[in-house]
Amino acid sequence: MTQKSRVPLTSIYRVFFEIGMFSFGGGVSGWIYRDIVEMRKWMSHEEYLSGVALTQIMPGPNATNSAIYIGQLLRGASGATVALLAMLTGPFLAILVAAFTYQWLLGLPGFQEAMIGTAAAAIGMLLRTGLTSARMVARGLAPILIMTATFIAVGIFHIGLVPVICVIGPLSVAYAYKMSGRRLEHE
Repeated sequence: MTQKSRVPLTSIYRVFFEIGMFSFGGGVSGWIYRDIVEMRKWMSHEEYLSGVALTQIMPGPNATNSAIYIGQLLRGASGATVALLAMLTGPFLAILVAAFTYQWLLGLPGFQEAMIGTAAAAIGMLLRTGLTSARMVARGLAPILIMTATFIAVGIFHIGLVPVICVIGPLSVAYAYKMSGRRLEHE
């Protein structure tokens, strides 16, 4: 039995502020489930899973979609609004602090040079990862042509990633499918 009628907006705000402020990367759905279903018992397992299914097909980040869904279920439009604002308030404030700190750091001697060095190191690491991945995948002319076409389209001609994937993706999948069929014939 859920306790929807007794959930104050301040409690919804506190829970989603914490989740929004301290969650990084994936796993947010698990955190929300633990807090909302297991610890606070604001929703049933079934209600939560229905919401997860719905939020994953909606546009936008799943975590904010989940906050809106749960807030709506618990307290209607005001609950949805409070949950969404709570999810966004912490990260928004953190970004503001980071921006002001960055502006302050720009005034320090040598900081810009340190950032340029950091960027160069990051580019080098990305290049190494790309080359290592390319060596592992490039087994024949077709994969090399696919990688080269992708690099030229995105890196040189600055074509958006979505159109490139829409064109090159099916070609790559068709090639992989064809090659998997050949491997099965030889076994």
